[in-house]
Amino acid sequence: MSTQNKRSSQFGAVVRVSSGNFLEMYDFMVYAYYASYIAHEIFPSSNAYASLMMTLGTFGAGYLMRPLGAVVLGAYIDRHGRRAGLILTLFLMAIGTLVIACTPAYRTIGIAAPIVVVLSRLLQGFSAGVELGGVSVYLSEIATPGHRGFYCSWQSASQQVAVIFASLLGVALSSIIPPEAMAQWGWRVPFIIGCMIVPLLFWLRRSLAETETFLARKHHPKIPEILTLLAANWRIVSIGMMLSTMTTVSFYLITAYTPTYGREVLHFTSRESLMVTLCIGLSNFFWLPTGGIISDKLGRRPMLIAISAITILTSYPAMLWLVSSPSIARLLIVELWLSVMFGVYNGAMIPHLAEIMPPEIRTSGLSLAFSLATAIFGGFTPAICTYLIHETGNRAMPALWLSFAAVCGLGAALIGGWPQRATLAEMESGSSSQ
Repeated sequence: MSTQNKRSSQFGAVVRVSSGNFLEMYDFMVYAYYASYIAHEIFPSSNAYASLMMTLGTFGAGYLMRPLGAVVLGAYIDRHGRRAGLILTLFLMAIGTLVIACTPAYRTIGIAAPIVVVLSRLLQGFSAGVELGGVSVYLSEIATPGHRGFYCSWQSASQQVAVIFASLLGVALSSIIPPEAMAQWGWRVPFIIGCMIVPLLFWLRRSLAETETFLARKHHPKIPEILTLLAANWRIVSIGMMLSTMTTVSFYLITAYTPTYGREVLHFTSRESLMVTLCIGLSNFFWLPTGGIISDKLGRRPMLIAISAITILTSYPAMLWLVSSPSIARLLIVELWLSVMFGVYNGAMIPHLAEIMPPEIRTSGLSLAFSLATAIFGGFTPAICTYLIHETGNRAMPALWLSFAAVCGLGAALIGGWPQRATLAEMESGSSSQ
């Protein structure tokens, strides 16, 4: 195969494998963007704050299933192949999207409405638990030498396309559909559009080829072996979780929470908040590959240390400046700065996780580390920020939550020397130090 044809083939593989990532993030962003409308229709309450908290809590509940999905579906991928697992995750995500789009309002079916939505979010969370790990591992295994950071960055970059698309759609719908109609039925339109995209995404993923790295392995461990390896490598998984906390909290703060924060806390219009989110998606799309390229040149760990420290030092002063005199311009400036921190950090972190995991559990280990961070910290960021502001009256509190996440990332990055990882061969020979 010529060099040009090989590059074309690899580019096509990157597009196909990242396509399902688009649906995952699109669904999650749409739910977050229209949280206040979903609260009114599915989780009604005489207390607007309680209604919104139930909706955002349901958003976070989906992430509680991620660790389970990471282990179960991650083991399936490590056993049966990257391609088969990525098709399965797309199928599960599509079911959850369809159910949410079609669930009748509370006034029609009563308590069944929130129950059905919660179950659908749990299914989506189960599927998403391995989506990031599966895509990241696939990209890391097809990457050309010296470019793993750049290749892996397209896992997150594809999610930014979803952020951009969902934001543009939100701006368009707010221009076409009156607020009253949006609250009653208009919020369902983005979910229905997501369902319409599914056949195309299935077609793209079905044409994926299995990675040569996976095919070259003579032994593919069974689920009990994978679970044993995960337990033996708990130190690496724990460090991966701490590193991922910085990424998950910063991402959901600047994307999923921005529309709610802009509308409910700073009292901007829905269109203004979504326009800011659109700019954040574009910024993320630029900085993620840039961060991957820089990490390929300078190394992963120095970048993880530097960006975590800068985030700790600057996030709270920046948000205090924003809330002292709120404006769309200030909101955009602060969010763009945090976007730089997220994009460059994540561009180095994802390939680093893929590199430190044993090959036998590369998907399940990476997915579990990231899913634990998302389930415990990142996924509940909108709800935690809403609670902190409500309890303290300080509209800059989300920055302190981000600073905490950055401390977790910095602590993990500063550990001198990564824990020795246990491989299957070492465990079978009894030579592993763990």
